[in-house]
Amino acid sequence: MAEPAIIEAAINGTTTKDRNPHVPRMPDEIAADALACLEAGAGIVHNHCDVVGVPGEKSAARYLEGWEPVFAKRPDALIYPTTNFGPGVEGAYAHMAPLAATGWLRIGIIDPGSVNLGGTDGDGLPAAPGFVYANSYGDIHHQAEVCERERLGPSMAIFEPGWLRTALAWWRAGRLPQGAMVKLYFGGDAGYVTSAAQQRAGATFGLPPSLAALDAYCELLEGCTLPWSVAVIGGDLFESPIMRAALERGAHLHVGLEDHAGARTPTNLELVEEAVALCDDVGRPVASCDESAKILDLPRTGPEPPAV
Repeated sequence: MAEPAIIEAAINGTTTKDRNPHVPRMPDEIAADALACLEAGAGIVHNHCDVVGVPGEKSAARYLEGWEPVFAKRPDALIYPTTNFGPGVEGAYAHMAPLAATGWLRIGIIDPGSVNLGGTDGDGLPAAPGFVYANSYGDIHHQAEVCERERLGPSMAIFEPGWLRTALAWWRAGRLPQGAMVKLYFGGDAGYVTSAAQQRAGATFGLPPSLAALDAYCELLEGCTLPWSVAVIGGDLFESPIMRAALERGAHLHVGLEDHAGARTPTNLELVEEAVALCDDVGRPVASCDESAKILDLPRTGPEPPAV
């Protein structure tokens, strides 16, 4: 039987309601969307929250407002946050320890590189000042140390090919924490961190969602045993040729309103349902949360989560 495909639902990210009115922003919306996606077949849910750059305990508390209703109904759920965005790399990951202490968090973050993000101006040029999402080699070491210490499997976003080469250097050295997964982010026309007006004209990054680009990443991954997934950030994965091709090559899927941009405004649930249907068409069963944890070899199995 073919290996089950993990569907990860990245349910909000920086997407605003003017870009897609269905995006969940508040904790009650996040909880409802996460539960719906899990019931539809998502094995992992990823979300951002509206409180960033604050002490780790405060950030963790805000995440838990949206997570507690999920774990009350789905104690098997795999949910993880984004960075806390400072201050400094220590502050950016200060929420991981209190979230891990709940017994619920099993997935962490290593972002192995830096990238320019933003929209375009009236001339079609990348608009100033833009945003640099920066992760130095020292920052990457800190992220890995947090994952190792808290026994979290690192989710590794790959915005550019250089990010993958850095991730592979850690893998070849045997230094990646247990449970790592690389997520290949192909750059759509809308880019990332853009408004509704820019969703067809963002500043792009990385490789485009083409078969040639997929082949290039697969060449880098040759011989690597890490699980990997594909996403189109600032575009529509379902309209790209890489989605089916990646599934046929044994990859997993990263979908959701953090990524999606285009003419249509689907819900997270609709995107998960479409991903499930494609997996069925390709002949890949969809991985449950428990199956996803086994495929990733996530290290954390306890402590026993508290009652909610």
